[in-house]
Amino acid sequence: MLDSGRIDNEIRHGRFIASKGEQVWNWSSPAGRLRWQRRVMLFRDLIGDQDREVLELGCGTGLFTKELAVTKNRITAVDISPELLEYAKTRVPFSNVVFRIENAYATSFVGESFDFVVGSSVLHHLEVEMAILEIYRLLREGGRFMFTEPNMMNPQIALQKNIPLLKKALGDSPDETAFVRWRIRKTLESVGFKDVSAEPFDFLHPRTPTVLIPWISKISRTLESFPIVREIGGSLVLCGRK
Repeated sequence: MLDSGRIDNEIRHGRFIASKGEQVWNWSSPAGRLRWQRRVMLFRDLIGDQDREVLELGCGTGLFTKELAVTKNRITAVDISPELLEYAKTRVPFSNVVFRIENAYATSFVGESFDFVVGSSVLHHLEVEMAILEIYRLLREGGRFMFTEPNMMNPQIALQKNIPLLKKALGDSPDETAFVRWRIRKTLESVGFKDVSAEPFDFLHPRTPTVLIPWISKISRTLESFPIVREIGGSLVLCGRK
């Protein structure tokens, strides 16, 4: 059942983000920019530089939209927040990008409209089962998705997403959560997605001092391939196809 209160909370959260800027997400710090660039490359590698239809779910301020738009693909970027969309339109004045206000659970698009659906840190804001069903409806046969999301197995993430006072202090919306990778993989598979993967990555904290970034970056890549330890990486990359 659709929770209108949750949608209202996300609209208010979008207004808060638009007023505070992207420092809430820590993308602007030196380490944060490296984390952002890595996600950009993951999305670009997926969609390629071709004439395809790409849906960016939860585009926010357009920070990722701008990088997707430098490809030859046609980008449709959606968000529930009018304030964030206005911010994004100013940042991304590209002819191959269309911005739309949409409810991720029930968009206005015709089924099988997109070759790719991507998003950064969006699913954990949603009623995930409902959002996944809509993504499945929107993807063409063989179409692929990719999302980067917070990992509930990471100690800091677990505290941040489960302690209301800490959540508020760190700028989270009231309903957002994080994912345990085998559970979200099972949810994705349950609606019919194939070749689903949910892999932990990213041990580089956005507040890492600049002088330590080269060392931590190298260690991070090693930890990502180390059994057991990799499970507490800060993020998950979710991929699959219809």
